[in-house]
Amino acid sequence: MLDLRVLHPVKRFIRFITFVDLPIRKKFTLYSVGVLFWFLAMAVLSFVAMYSINGSYNRVINEVIPQDRVVQKIIRNLQALSIDASGALKARDVEAAVRAADLSHKRLLDIRSFISALALGGEVNDYSHDTGKLLETVRTSSVRNDPAGVEFLKQLTSQLGAIDEANQAFFSSKLELLKKGSGVPETLAKTHDQLQEELYAANNLAVDYSAQLSDLYSGYARTIGQTIRQTSLVIAGVLGIAVLLLALFTVWIAGAFARPIRSIIDQIHSLGTGDVDLTNKIKISSRDEIGQLSSEFNELMETVYGMTMFKKVIEEDSTLEDVYSRLGDAFGKECGIEEFVIYEVKDNHREMQPVYPAIVANKDLACNPDILANCELCRARKTGHSISSLNYPGVCKMFKQETGLEHVCIPMIIGGRTGGVVQFLFRPDSTGKVDAHDVHARIFKAETYVNQALSVIEAKRLMNTLRDSALKDPMTGLYNRRFLQDHAGPIIAGLQRRKRTLGLVMCDIDYFKQVNDKFGHDVGDQILKETASIIRKSVREADIVIRFGGEEFLVLVVDIHPGEALTVAEKIRQNMEAIKFSTPDGPLKKTISLGVSEFPGDSEAFWQAIKYADVALYKAKETGRNRALHFVPEMWTGEEF
Repeated sequence: MLDLRVLHPVKRFIRFITFVDLPIRKKFTLYSVGVLFWFLAMAVLSFVAMYSINGSYNRVINEVIPQDRVVQKIIRNLQALSIDASGALKARDVEAAVRAADLSHKRLLDIRSFISALALGGEVNDYSHDTGKLLETVRTSSVRNDPAGVEFLKQLTSQLGAIDEANQAFFSSKLELLKKGSGVPETLAKTHDQLQEELYAANNLAVDYSAQLSDLYSGYARTIGQTIRQTSLVIAGVLGIAVLLLALFTVWIAGAFARPIRSIIDQIHSLGTGDVDLTNKIKISSRDEIGQLSSEFNELMETVYGMTMFKKVIEEDSTLEDVYSRLGDAFGKECGIEEFVIYEVKDNHREMQPVYPAIVANKDLACNPDILANCELCRARKTGHSISSLNYPGVCKMFKQETGLEHVCIPMIIGGRTGGVVQFLFRPDSTGKVDAHDVHARIFKAETYVNQALSVIEAKRLMNTLRDSALKDPMTGLYNRRFLQDHAGPIIAGLQRRKRTLGLVMCDIDYFKQVNDKFGHDVGDQILKETASIIRKSVREADIVIRFGGEEFLVLVVDIHPGEALTVAEKIRQNMEAIKFSTPDGPLKKTISLGVSEFPGDSEAFWQAIKYADVALYKAKETGRNRALHFVPEMWTGEEF
């Protein structure tokens, strides 16, 4: 352990501020606090800046821009009034002058509504005076908090009164001149000039205030831009300081981990490549968590290396039996357990069988043989967890207590269910006792080997299942045509070697389509299953029954004398005829037609012999069904087949 008293005060201070000598949890806690501080600092700066920008942005969006839009509408209406007055001056009839007067009055009302919106805030509608349609609804805020805006409204309101008076005087003179043909044209021109002067003055007021709003907009934009620039510079400075300090602290803290962890990594790499020197232990230079880790890792190295090599070997084994054999060797050599039995649960999940040691008589089993026929009687299989007589004597009623042995049963969980059980047996010592602590240590190591092997066992069992499922018909459980294609060679070779005959019986249920049409496919499938069972029970265990396709079955009757295949076919026909099938309408009798050929008697070509059996089957169909016919050459005609 490093003695801090012999270090230079500066180094001691550096180690203190970099948390080198603190426990790992405190190191990272303080480090996290430091990181959080700098993030909070940048967050506060960003928040203040965004708050300032948001205020300016809201003034622009909610006040400056809407107010300027309303002012622009006022300017547009003032200019329109000027244009209307000039048009009315040239009007030649009363109707045109009246229309111009009405239009001018509406524009003045629009201007007053815009002034009211600026004074009070809210929404104002802008309509087209030509079509009467709504052009736009403008929502603006009040200018009551803006002295320049208030002054603008006062002056514009006053000016609007003068415009109204001048407008009335102008149109009165114009109408009097048009209606009575009297009046002085100079008076009309004078009132028109007066109206234009008032409109010009009002327009100047609006243009000046619009310019003020534009200046205000530019000022807010400059404020936002300046705030963004200043905040960016400050955040960049804070970020730079934070990165520098965090980098220094990271380097310093990493120094407390790098060297011992590097040693562990090197050892792990060596373990992965298989180049492990178990004498090269990791040096323990501290008493903190890293030191403890180094010590535990040295012990783990030896165990992991052994497990890795074990799994690598069993993955390369060809069969499941080889895996069980390797597992048994590991129990004996690595765990010191000499007596054990490995049970495997069969695919039907009802039965189990001992698979290692390879030859174990039922009388030699430490358990009641009934568990082999009903694996639910096995407590470890049923519960899915370890069963130990050391923890609870007599825990399993299926164990033969008269053996005087202690047992520990470990379930092998494969694919989410118990796929097997490993039973370990321990004999008492001279004192009649079993060292429970020693047994638990051995079981722990043995269970580790079991867990390593589970994935390999599952994979190999799955491969076996897939291989079987590819060669068997899922409905009837019989072999399918692919099985015949894959195994025809070995079957033929065996027959030729033994110089025996192979009978080929092709079977087809009579009028099977009527069953599906009348009762449905569920009943049809049930009849297919029962027919498969009838055929299977009608032949020997060594014979091979194949679902050839649809309602057709092919029976390979092996090692017979010439002529015996027809006898087998007749037996199948009679057994089929004697059975009544259950249907929703009551019992149903079905018959079967069969065609027979023999290999190599009828043909020295295996597949040709199958074709001959198929030809004989069709002849049986043609001649009345419910019969078995042996192929004769006269049945083969090129026109038909």
